[in-house]
Amino acid sequence: MDATASTTHSQKDSLPVLMIGAIGVVYGDIGTSPLYALKESFIGPHPLAIDRLHIFGVLSLIFWSLMLIVTVKYVAVAMRADNRGEGGSFALLALMSRHLEGGRWTASLVMLGVLAASLFYGDAMLTPAISVLSAVEGLTIVEVRLAPLVLPISVVILIALFLIQARGTAKVGALLGPVVLIYFATLATLGVANIAMHPEILGILNPYWVFAFFDYDPRLAFLAMGSVFLAVTGAETLYADMGHFGRKAIGLSWLTLVYPCLMLNYMGQGALLLETPAAVENPFYLMAPEWARLPLVLIATAATIIASQAVISGAFSVTHQAVQLGFLPRLRTLHTSEKAAGQIYIPAINWGLLIMVLLLVLGFRESTRLASAYGISVVGTMLITTVMLGFLVFQVWRWNRWLASATIGIFLAVDALYFASNITKIPDGGWFPLVVAGGLFTILTTWATGRKLMRARLEETAIPLTVFIKSARSAYRVSGTAIFLSATPDSIPSALLHNLKHNQVMHERVLILTVAVGEVPFVESAQRIEVHGAGDGFYQVVLHYGFMQEVDIPRDLSAIDCIGGPFNSMTSSFFLGRQKLIASKEHPGMALWRERLFAWMTKSSESAMEFFRLPTNRVVELGSQLQI
Repeated sequence: MDATASTTHSQKDSLPVLMIGAIGVVYGDIGTSPLYALKESFIGPHPLAIDRLHIFGVLSLIFWSLMLIVTVKYVAVAMRADNRGEGGSFALLALMSRHLEGGRWTASLVMLGVLAASLFYGDAMLTPAISVLSAVEGLTIVEVRLAPLVLPISVVILIALFLIQARGTAKVGALLGPVVLIYFATLATLGVANIAMHPEILGILNPYWVFAFFDYDPRLAFLAMGSVFLAVTGAETLYADMGHFGRKAIGLSWLTLVYPCLMLNYMGQGALLLETPAAVENPFYLMAPEWARLPLVLIATAATIIASQAVISGAFSVTHQAVQLGFLPRLRTLHTSEKAAGQIYIPAINWGLLIMVLLLVLGFRESTRLASAYGISVVGTMLITTVMLGFLVFQVWRWNRWLASATIGIFLAVDALYFASNITKIPDGGWFPLVVAGGLFTILTTWATGRKLMRARLEETAIPLTVFIKSARSAYRVSGTAIFLSATPDSIPSALLHNLKHNQVMHERVLILTVAVGEVPFVESAQRIEVHGAGDGFYQVVLHYGFMQEVDIPRDLSAIDCIGGPFNSMTSSFFLGRQKLIASKEHPGMALWRERLFAWMTKSSESAMEFFRLPTNRVVELGSQLQI
């Protein structure tokens, strides 16, 4: 999910501006698929004969896959499932959880949403590796003696790409954005020039060729779907970036420009193979005349950098949502724009991705070998999205059962076929994104479960607020305001108890503050603050945020005027509790190794002071030990 704009941005800009933005950001991934998709379909793990039947069959399969998966599933159906304008796995999960709260399927849906997010990270690692490597490999078409330079050049480009992330996605996009339009125009131009040699290639629009392909050799056609699917990778981005550009802009740019340009290029490659079967070595670059191949390498490389930028920014955005929804510990997050809150940079994710991408490039060394690993994580995410959409249309939207069954049934059949075909890639590299997803799924679920266990342990010893106020009336009160962060507004946080025990005083004004992140992307400022007076100078304050928003406690507390006087963060004290977690067999909840993992994650997380933007000279931390 890319983080290059905010929801308000999509409402203010004109439709043409939003369409250009969508073309540059949303379609970078799927737009670079022509570099390798058709080539891999013929010379990948399951080679095909380069004849009329197979050329027409593969191209028709590409055309109808893009039609069903992108046009129908995502543009026509999935993008209607917006959570206050936002899309993507977490937004869809939050939307359904809100409507099906407490239902018997809620826990299963949460696990599916988390699994989809875990699979996304595998895609975020593979997309930069295969895209940049396949583009730079065009140098070998220009001059075969440049082959030894492909790997070093790819590594340098990738390192440079990750190094500039701290400058912000807007600056990176502004630098390379116009290249995407040039790239898509080039795709169409090359396609039309080659189609002119064999105009009969337009016949691939007839679905007859898909059935003819499967009728001729069902086994080989099924295996070929694993490579054909490379043409569809990036489709999930349409839904994920819906909040940034809007459904209308994304849909129109797909139908009027991206889809036609892609198909013209694929058909041009097919026409070239009809004329020169040997061009299967690299049909994308061999479509161009010799004099244009080096400029084409440069244009394609710039386009792959933009495609990589989209998934890198997406990893930042998905991570931020995971933190806000309680699936990851607090991570250091930097804002790279004063205007767009969605533009963020997370150093830990950036450097982690860079290391994994370099390992992929240096380990697989060729885009053809990387293609065997690519696709399985994407199709897994798509299959999960279809299952979640099924629950949505039946349980929330309550479509006509026949219409819902037919729609979801077709989506499931297509996704399941592609998933089954991609499973055959596991021995050749498909294991990598699955291992990554499995590891991340373990981390996400361990953190979410550990937080529940920790809260349950704290609640066992918690004192209700009303009881505490009555018992603490004899405590000596000092002037000033004290803010104690609490998981729930109705119980006393451990930091307040420790402060009273050790310092034997209480402030004249005490705020029990709870930060509540809801299952909506944004909460309006007017709905942000909830204040309840508890008596004797105690106030229960709840700050409400959406999972796409940043928490800034001092800024939002300054708007409160109903706590016995104005709030001033520089004359107030913030008390934080810091628990040292001890893994123990005495309190069964998770396996001991998961409890230790949770304790390590807690220790490694960013401090609440920095995460909540508290003034450093006004914070007091009180520690305690807690067994889980």
